[in-house]
Amino acid sequence: MTADPRVLSGRYRIDEPIGRGGMASVYRGYDLTLGREVAIKILDRDLAGDNAFRTRFRLEAQAASRMAHPTIVRVFDAGEDSETGKDGVVRPVPFIVMELVKGALLKDIIAEGPVPVDEAIRYVDGILEALEYSHRAGVVHRDIKPGNVMVTDAGQVKVMDFGIARAVSDSSSTVAETTAIIGTASYFSPEQAKGEPVDARADLYSTGVVLYELLAGRPPFRGESPVAVAYQHVSEAPVAPSEIRDTVPRSLDAVALRSLAKDPFQRYQDAASFREALDATIDGRAPSKRALGALTSELYGPNPRQAAETARSLRQLSTDTTMKRTQAGPPVAWIWSGVAVLAVLLISVVIWVLSLQPTDVPTNAAVVPDVSGMTYDRANAELADADLLAIRVEEDSIDVAVGNVIRTEPAPGTSMSPGQEVRVFVSRGQELATVPELAGLTRDEATAALEQAGLTLGTVSSRNDPALAENIVISADQTAESSIAVGTAVNLVVASGRVTINDVTGYTLEAATRELEALELTVIPQEDGGCTATPQPTVTAQSLAPGDVPYRSEITLTYCTGA
Repeated sequence: MTADPRVLSGRYRIDEPIGRGGMASVYRGYDLTLGREVAIKILDRDLAGDNAFRTRFRLEAQAASRMAHPTIVRVFDAGEDSETGKDGVVRPVPFIVMELVKGALLKDIIAEGPVPVDEAIRYVDGILEALEYSHRAGVVHRDIKPGNVMVTDAGQVKVMDFGIARAVSDSSSTVAETTAIIGTASYFSPEQAKGEPVDARADLYSTGVVLYELLAGRPPFRGESPVAVAYQHVSEAPVAPSEIRDTVPRSLDAVALRSLAKDPFQRYQDAASFREALDATIDGRAPSKRALGALTSELYGPNPRQAAETARSLRQLSTDTTMKRTQAGPPVAWIWSGVAVLAVLLISVVIWVLSLQPTDVPTNAAVVPDVSGMTYDRANAELADADLLAIRVEEDSIDVAVGNVIRTEPAPGTSMSPGQEVRVFVSRGQELATVPELAGLTRDEATAALEQAGLTLGTVSSRNDPALAENIVISADQTAESSIAVGTAVNLVVASGRVTINDVTGYTLEAATRELEALELTVIPQEDGGCTATPQPTVTAQSLAPGDVPYRSEITLTYCTGA
């Protein structure tokens, strides 16, 4: 370190180097304006010499600076300084100023030895949390790898270098730039290896490679050159991590294999889905070996039939001595750069040719059996025999006995991949309600009481009752405090507010009075002095005609005086 440390743009002092990658060197630095420690990344001279790259780099750095999340290393500033080389030529020096993170790179943690499974899940969950945020902001990283992930001293995962890979890939016009990108071929998605457009699912593939490496202790694909590794990403099927390290739960095998699907549409479609799948492995549900084999066949299919021919072509390219250097620079780098470009083109052609040929349809698909009406235990056994996983869901039913299966989702006859979940809806019988006490309530009060209990009002009939006013409930067709199905209609009998009286003329006054008072009527006797005397007082007239009269009415009985 010199006595007068270099200061970029009159603001950022460069201190000691703290890291170096394929595209840049990183230094500890100090922001003289705000008085804080920072990390300063200075781009390599080969990248800095391209005008299109510098423009793209500045725009991408600005986009990355707008992202503020605990799992993402903040980008504070991006700028461009200049330096004069020993040859007197002034060269641009693009740089970015980032948050200084104190901790260790994930690649160094992996290099120290096996990572416990729970720690591996936590690291990958942190990466996915960062991607979930960045993808919502419309930023695709394109270079997820352990070398771009920091773990702080407190255990916090932080992802860095958002936007830089995009800047390189969108403006790569020199062989040196292409070589820099191919240096991360171990974490390339197949679409990146083929030079196709990429989206957020490429980041999820790269995260799957990181997960695999954390679990197995090595990446899924290894080769003598970046070209060989890129070829494997496009055409080879990875082995399950548990086959490399037997301490890996098989439940994580399925997650890792799904994340490494060649077809982006067969991977997890977003970071949230990937995180949910990781969380689901915590309960220990593990697919069978047959289910894992079926998943591998579904995602990767048989090995390409032209793999040997392609490998031969790659070997010829890598040993071609006719390529001559036309510019200054290390010959080996130029040869490998040419090999990389031609290999990617060759692989793309191979994949295109293979895609034109009909693919084999997996023959080990599982078919959902019809388990309706069975007990859950029997249904569970039937589904297990079909290599499917039953998930019990209880539901009310008035038609199916308690504990028996109502239906399944998906329906019987549906073809599924072995090991997939089938929701089994099991009857817990009718939901019951308690009939409230209704007698003596008004009709409106009874209706409200039924609704509160989860029942409904059925038919309402009227009946004469001498003791009850109109619309008072006399009785219900369900016994109070009994348990019946929720939603059952309860029929009511309510008072009409009237009573029926007979023609009591000719009755003795005593008999007529007794009959009418039994109907809660008020009897007013009235003597008729002008009639012929009878042996006993006899009713000769009544003030209310026979038939229905209001309850508790007054009725005058006219009678003849007895002898």
